[in-house]
Amino acid sequence: MLIASALSEFASNLKYAAVPSAVARRAKLLLLDAIGVAFAATQYEFAKKGLAGIRRFGGGDAIVIGSECTLNLRDAVLMNGMLVHGLDYDDTYLPGSVHLTSSTVPCALGMAAATGATGRELLMACIVGLETGARIGLGGKGGFQLAGFHPTSTCGSLSSALIAGRLYGLDVRQQTRALGIALSFASGSMQPIQDGTWTKRIHPGWAAGAGITAASMAGAGFIGPEAVFEGRFGFYTMFLGNQAANAEPALITSGLGQEWEFTRTSIKLFPACHQSHAFINAAIRIASDPSVRAEDIESVKTLVAQAAVPLICEPQEAKRHPDSSYLAQFSLPYAMASSLARKRFGLNELEESSYTDPGLVRLAEKVSYEIDPNSGYPKFRSGEVVVKMRDGRELRQREEILPDEPASEDSIVAKFMNNVSMIMGQPRADELCAMILNIEDEPDSRRLASALGK
Repeated sequence: MLIASALSEFASNLKYAAVPSAVARRAKLLLLDAIGVAFAATQYEFAKKGLAGIRRFGGGDAIVIGSECTLNLRDAVLMNGMLVHGLDYDDTYLPGSVHLTSSTVPCALGMAAATGATGRELLMACIVGLETGARIGLGGKGGFQLAGFHPTSTCGSLSSALIAGRLYGLDVRQQTRALGIALSFASGSMQPIQDGTWTKRIHPGWAAGAGITAASMAGAGFIGPEAVFEGRFGFYTMFLGNQAANAEPALITSGLGQEWEFTRTSIKLFPACHQSHAFINAAIRIASDPSVRAEDIESVKTLVAQAAVPLICEPQEAKRHPDSSYLAQFSLPYAMASSLARKRFGLNELEESSYTDPGLVRLAEKVSYEIDPNSGYPKFRSGEVVVKMRDGRELRQREEILPDEPASEDSIVAKFMNNVSMIMGQPRADELCAMILNIEDEPDSRRLASALGK
């Protein structure tokens, strides 16, 4: 059986009773986290300007998270994807380097409301998108970014086609064709990581909209290729470049429906590239020693996986002197400066007053990197930090995220509450949290959609 056919069969036929309760709970926590991050993102300049541009195409009845305005379905999905991913505070499936919820959640929310689906159907659509997106990313073995493509976008286009196809009620053959159509829509350049510009933020929502378009066209009889992965110009050949030989497409279907890959997804506790998180943990641990004062640090050396270098270390001067909040999120030197001096890296550290702080700038200039000979990438993310003090001491700490960042359910809920507190009071936040964590009991998913507006 072709891989696309196997994915389509899974997406069309998965039953709620076949999903273990712990798996369903994890999906709801990911849904909660994505929505909370989206609310927080509404306060930032990129979100306001993005919405202003998208609104030029006219309105509709699909909600934009945290906004009074409504848009047509695909434009709302584009905007909501930008909100979920825009702060780079959304989850990461580390084995595939994919931010799963940033395309899955906007696609499922928009499609569920458009089709009048129940809350349980919304949850099942999310599970389909999360699982298939994770597996498609896994098959790429971490090579997309090395080839210059954003895996969140490329993989998300295909998984979103399966989400939309399920909620449209497509049969297996139609779902397979939708994947073939989505193959021609998938895109997403990694160039903004180099210059701190904004376009990476639009990738997940664009992917979700592409999936909806592909499913709609397939449902109307439009024919797309079925050898999506096995074909001469199939998915991995196209998006992995010279990394294509390392791909393992068989991982997509191995244990599908029995073993749940997306549950390994990490929920971020820092609003930064996940490649930096182990380093942040290590630096904070070093800084917890009261004798470590930022002004007494002579140098900071980091041991970095080769694949992470273009994301968080190069170009070195730009990373040491980020001139935008986005570049700050992808700057290991700045993350080290903040973690060592402030013992934290939160949304406040994305403010201009923080990344231009003279003390942090001076400390970031002292940060260098070497290639880590013991990196376990892509199976896990490691971060080793070596701090040399002026008194001659050398402090060394190594941390690993294997494969998920430790995040308890309480910390996930607390993160949600903190993010939405910028927008709403405690009673509304409590009600929204309870609704999401019990979404399978909602008779009409449009009630959630309505609650997400301003």
